[in-house]
Amino acid sequence: MNLILGQKQLDRIHDALTENLIGIGVQSAMLIDTAGNIIVSVDNGNGVRDVYSLAALAAANFGAMSSMAKIVGEDEFSLLFHKGEKESIYFSKINDDFLLINIFGNQVSLGFLRLKAAKVIEDLTAVLVTA
Repeated sequence: MNLILGQKQLDRIHDALTENLIGIGVQSAMLIDTAGNIIVSVDNGNGVRDVYSLAALAAANFGAMSSMAKIVGEDEFSLLFHKGEKESIYFSKINDDFLLINIFGNQVSLGFLRLKAAKVIEDLTAVLVTA
């Protein structure tokens, strides 16, 4: 897919991630493509992470899980969740080309995050369609 995002679309994506995810306590949120390239990355200002390596590994992880889904008879797994002792990662597929990655601590409930991520995915889908 050859998609060119302008500054207006990037700003809308940034705002959606900041308001809906960082605003509820998510530490870091990223829109990446399925090759692992970061489109937009936002954080709460408290963490120092290698977001480039994280994005590449997240895309690879999602690709591996897609292959595993096919082996067990599913078309795909549209979301992934990895729970850690202090931090967790929640991956959501937006479409065939983009993933939403969230890093969050124990103070954010997974259910609330899933609800807010669904809203963000709707917003991002609208932005990506108009680009």
